[in-house]
Amino acid sequence: QVQLVESGGGLVQAGGSLRLSCAASGNIFSINAMGWHRQTPGKQRELVATITSGGSTNYADSVKGRFTISRDNAKTTVYLQMNSLKPEDTAVYYCIAAQVDGIAWGQGTQVTVSS
Repeated sequence: QVQLVESGGGLVQAGGSLRLSCAASGNIFSINAMGWHRQTPGKQRELVATITSGGSTNYADSVKGRFTISRDNAKTTVYLQMNSLKPEDTAVYYCIAAQVDGIAWGQGTQVTVSS
């Protein structure tokens, strides 16, 4: 089993920046990729960014050029640097870890962008 703990959410003005962190523990050797989803009430869940074990990254069109996903050398912590934040980025952000036998989810961290 993999456990994920997110941190770094909060309230920021439009145009500002935040960095989210996600620390993985447990059976980390089973992780193939990690990433971030976000969920806004009344909207579909959106896959924001992913990074594979090989370091390849992918982003939703809505965040390209503004968000950057990265990880530490031990591959146990993933970061999401969010710049030029917009009110529409307001959501609960969930860290995910893709394993051979399923996906682990973090508890979520709230990001609120005020206009």
